Amino acid sequence: MARHPRRLAASLCVLAQALRLTGAAIAQTVPPALMPIVAPAPVAPAGAPNVLIVLNDDVGFGAAGTFGGPIPTPAYDALAAQGLRYNRFHTTAMCSPTRAALLTGRNPHHVNMGTITNLSVNAPGYTGILPKSAASIGRVLQLAGYSTAWFGKNHITPEWESTPVGPFDRWPTGLGFDYYYGFMNGATSQWTPALTENTISVDPPRQPGYILDRDLADHLIGWMRQHVSIAPTKPFFAYLAPGSAHEPHQAPPEWIARFKGRFDQGWDKVREETFARQKRMGIIPEDAVLTPRPAEIPAWDSLNARQKAVAARLMEVHAAQRAYFDAQFARIVAALKETGQWDNTLVLYIDGDNGASAEGGREGSVLGALNGPHTTLAYDWGKMGDLGGPWSAENYPAGWAWAMDTPFQYFKQVASHLGGIRDGLVISWPKRIARPGEMRHQFGYVTDIAPTIYEAIGITAPETVDGVAQMKLDGQSLLYTLDHADAPERHRSQYFEMLGNRAFYRDGWLASSLPPKLPWEAKPWTPLAQWPWALYDLNHDYSQSRDVAAQNPALLADMRQGFDAAMHENGFGLLDMPIGPRTRDDRRPYWANGRTHFTYWRQERPLSDEAFPNIRNRNWSLNVPITINGQQDNGTLISQGGFPFGWGLYIIRGRATFLYRCEPQPLGRLTHPAILGKGAHKIDLRVVADGAAPGAGAKVMLSVDDAKPVEMHLPATAPNYFGQEGVGIGRNTGTAISRDIPMPFRFSGEMGPVIIDLP
Repeated sequence: MARHPRRLAASLCVLAQALRLTGAAIAQTVPPALMPIVAPAPVAPAGAPNVLIVLNDDVGFGAAGTFGGPIPTPAYDALAAQGLRYNRFHTTAMCSPTRAALLTGRNPHHVNMGTITNLSVNAPGYTGILPKSAASIGRVLQLAGYSTAWFGKNHITPEWESTPVGPFDRWPTGLGFDYYYGFMNGATSQWTPALTENTISVDPPRQPGYILDRDLADHLIGWMRQHVSIAPTKPFFAYLAPGSAHEPHQAPPEWIARFKGRFDQGWDKVREETFARQKRMGIIPEDAVLTPRPAEIPAWDSLNARQKAVAARLMEVHAAQRAYFDAQFARIVAALKETGQWDNTLVLYIDGDNGASAEGGREGSVLGALNGPHTTLAYDWGKMGDLGGPWSAENYPAGWAWAMDTPFQYFKQVASHLGGIRDGLVISWPKRIARPGEMRHQFGYVTDIAPTIYEAIGITAPETVDGVAQMKLDGQSLLYTLDHADAPERHRSQYFEMLGNRAFYRDGWLASSLPPKLPWEAKPWTPLAQWPWALYDLNHDYSQSRDVAAQNPALLADMRQGFDAAMHENGFGLLDMPIGPRTRDDRRPYWANGRTHFTYWRQERPLSDEAFPNIRNRNWSLNVPITINGQQDNGTLISQGGFPFGWGLYIIRGRATFLYRCEPQPLGRLTHPAILGKGAHKIDLRVVADGAAPGAGAKVMLSVDDAKPVEMHLPATAPNYFGQEGVGIGRNTGTAISRDIPMPFRFSGEMGPVIIDLP
């Protein structure tokens, strides 16, 4: 062929043409299964920012140094220096309502969250059941092409749905979050938290020095890094809701030590110092007035030396907890910068879901407020070494809450006054904010966060989500304030209502009901019609210090009509009742309601309290068959709660032992004398309450193998809850009931089901 080049060239051309035709034919006949997969998925708008929401818990406006408070928060300061501070931003005065309004962009009663989930009742606006017509930011951003994750406190899932059998559509993963790691209820221990990952209860890592705030930051950072590694072009939304600084106030001991002596001057002086600092920093106007101390809060100088020492220590722990979380936030910011995400991350950091908590009362509580135990000064003094650690559950005195709400009146729960509803907000977006470090003075409300995010991304709130028509957003975007410091405010009116405390804002005026009692006071309920009202001109009275109702009676009447109209528009009526009747478990559809016989098998994962019958303030009995296989078979048969409230049935050193913890009472311990040998045994426990009154004492009887029982009397029992640490079957969960219980103290023998009967 080499001797005939023309023939060779012609042959090659024919061959090439044939190959091209063959290739085309092959391409036309490739089966679909071998073609590239096209997977339809939402894609975020070009340049859409990452979004990070931070919502702290029970932190007052005047706590963090960023807003003039006494607690150093350098990471929050740095965020404000790169972003904008908002000094007229508002929440709802309580946990669940603020969180529901934040995540949906709708008013709390509009989405049935007019109170915390623990107090939900069968009344419009208060059921605690988020409607499908109010999709969360998480779900909207999922549909817009975002990865989504939630870390920390939930407290918007109905209590009766917070069990291992769900339903799960109102859990974080059902509300549009790809991943959840946190705690479901309103509070948990920093040291031994009741954790949930997605929909599964999990133990906290058992490692030296473990603490929840660091764990949450670790999980957020890990999730974010993983996301950036796998899908660097896909934006993400992270929602961080730490337990800090809700009770129990707890922090690493070395952080508590940093604040030793820092609050010895007392709450009166700290409030004055904060007020002066707020003016120097430009946080509040020069003509702002420092509102006086309520008569119900004692003057610091009226306390004796030991009272001052305990109160100061309680504040030191609170400050350490808030400061320690700030250090964890600094780690998150560093990780965002390390991964190249910082410049295009929109951060909205709200320093509190309501005002500071005065639920600790006049003296504070080293045991927390939810069970309301009264302790003596001698008891509190004896607990000084435990404060902030796993053997404490404290909340500081109301005087400190008042100081942390400087310069305003009142505190958490009191939705009628700024001390209950005004919280610091910082917005940062390095790529977008042209003049960082400035202050913004426009009225803002927690429902404004969702529309702000949607506008920043370049989307509108969808009209339908998952086939359900959506209600309109109640908030107004704050994005207009990023470029215009003096722009007229767009959120011109807003109602507030919490536990009967009411207010209505319009164009700088605030009409407020006046609370007949403070959060810690056990006074009879005053009918709502008898609550007086006041009127404040916030345009000329920043701190709500002067009641001008007498000079403007017609305006006050008009404002009250505005509240009534807002109430009608948001579909709720007022609940004219005290808190007590709202706590009744039998009015909520728990799985245990209506049943008297319960069977629980051994399991490794803790059960939530909501999956267990309410045995408080009533008679009940328990029996469990066990088999001892060896001389060293010890451990937990069942436990609920821990410190400072809990109970458990154990085998300790071969004997059946019942423990009951109800601080400040001494630990109740009832041990049967029989040493359990190898083989099968039956343990029976019977509890007979002294009466139905909350916290009443009880007689306890413990028997083994149907022998004569041993007995003891408990002078008091837990009236309201066992600490929200859950129930362990065959192991202990949460905190130990006694210091001599080695966690998790799994039972080393065999055991049948635990049977509980309610007569």
